[in-house]
Amino acid sequence: MPGSRFLFIEKLSPLYEDVQSGEIFADSKFFVDCIPAIPAEEILSKYETNKKLPGFDLKSFVKDHFIYPAESDNHYSSANKSLTQHLSGLWDVLTRKPDIAAGTLITLPHPYIVPGGRFREIYYWDSYFTMLGLQVSKRIDIIQNMVDNFAYLIDQIGHIPNGNRTYYLSRSQPPFFAFMLTVLMEEKGDAVLTKYLPQLKKEYLFWMDGVTTLTEIQPTNRRVVRLTDGSILNRYWDDSDTPRPEAFIEDQHTAKKAGTAPKIIYRHIRAAAESGWDFSSRWFRDGVKMETIQTTRLIPVDLNSLLYFMETLLAKAYEKQDPELSRDMLTKSEQRKDAIQEYCWNDEKDFFFDYQFAYQQQTAIFSLAAAYPLFCGCASKKQAAGVAGIIEEQFLFDGGLVTTLTKTGQQWDAPNGWAPLQWIAYKGLKNYGHNKLADKIRANWLTNNEKIFASTGKMMEKYNVNNTENLAGGGEYPNQDGFGWTNGVYLALLVDGKSS
Repeated sequence: MPGSRFLFIEKLSPLYEDVQSGEIFADSKFFVDCIPAIPAEEILSKYETNKKLPGFDLKSFVKDHFIYPAESDNHYSSANKSLTQHLSGLWDVLTRKPDIAAGTLITLPHPYIVPGGRFREIYYWDSYFTMLGLQVSKRIDIIQNMVDNFAYLIDQIGHIPNGNRTYYLSRSQPPFFAFMLTVLMEEKGDAVLTKYLPQLKKEYLFWMDGVTTLTEIQPTNRRVVRLTDGSILNRYWDDSDTPRPEAFIEDQHTAKKAGTAPKIIYRHIRAAAESGWDFSSRWFRDGVKMETIQTTRLIPVDLNSLLYFMETLLAKAYEKQDPELSRDMLTKSEQRKDAIQEYCWNDEKDFFFDYQFAYQQQTAIFSLAAAYPLFCGCASKKQAAGVAGIIEEQFLFDGGLVTTLTKTGQQWDAPNGWAPLQWIAYKGLKNYGHNKLADKIRANWLTNNEKIFASTGKMMEKYNVNNTENLAGGGEYPNQDGFGWTNGVYLALLVDGKSS
């Protein structure tokens, strides 16, 4: 772990739990992003004394002993700007320069882009989609800085955490580092792959940690799962089994409703946070209620498609320097592709699904995760045609693609659409020649973005694609504006469509 000035929020126990349980702030993330004004030990000592005094006010105590997070970038106005002008100006607004480590924030050596709103730090998978827009804007310097930051995190921590906060260290996010390298390779050539091969390999080892220990009797270890035929696939995981600090009270409420061992529920919740889809019906045993969450029991089709691509890129990287290792990695990628098709493809429904390995059956949830095998190149032409047909018939609306077909009130379900999934589906369909459908998705999504921008002057984290007159909702917090990956995908789609 780099540095010694980072605050692990648990060091503020029991104040931390009392603040979060007391719900004195509207957003659970607010307090864990505060910076102690004096050493944590002194704050705790004062707290133990002061809380016994008559008239003690917890919120006032926090205000007196912590520096509140900086306000979001609401000072930046889009007035009298076109959408593209707005986005060009936003890159600098959303850029954060390296800071001295303070509070839970992990300092990074180079500038980086934050999503915006309540998200005041870098996020792993968001950053790939942000880079797509930076590439269009010719901000290759920031792409380089962000890749170097992620390489630094891999070197120092052993993986890329969810974000550069200490409370995110126990998990990662969908592994897009390999795709980030391809963006940089487009600008600087294949030497990029050679340069970052050590970090790419180290990230792969993180996801595959424990694979040599798997047996029929012990088929799981952290993020790896051995299936009944001996195939190895991956799942989302988190090394902690406590409430997420940034959603402490929400997680406690869910665990209480579940009526089972809280640690099991917390692990499933955290694993879903690693997926980036926090939260969605695809993780729920009954497909409806959050308290039936079962994330660590599922083989996600998106995660394994991304790892297939990582394996193919590693095979390419090893071609010249270690041909035997290259062949071994290529074999692993082919084995993974075969396993994805065996366990996640459904011939009857013509679609990819997540696989519940404990019950040895696929889930019933249709989701846009099915587009990942097309994006990563591990689907057959027949499978791609099946996915394209379902997407066109059931997922495509006037505002773009809906995330799932289920309405649960969760933000990664209907009626919401998200920029990264529009890009994944668009490029995946293009990869397999379904250009007309891809172009329709592109047009509908861009129109939705432009319509909301015209009425609000903002780019949103997510959008209502079923009814473009309404803003998106659902989830643990209000819809955020900014917004890094939305900006990136908008610019990338705008340019890609003109060139195709």
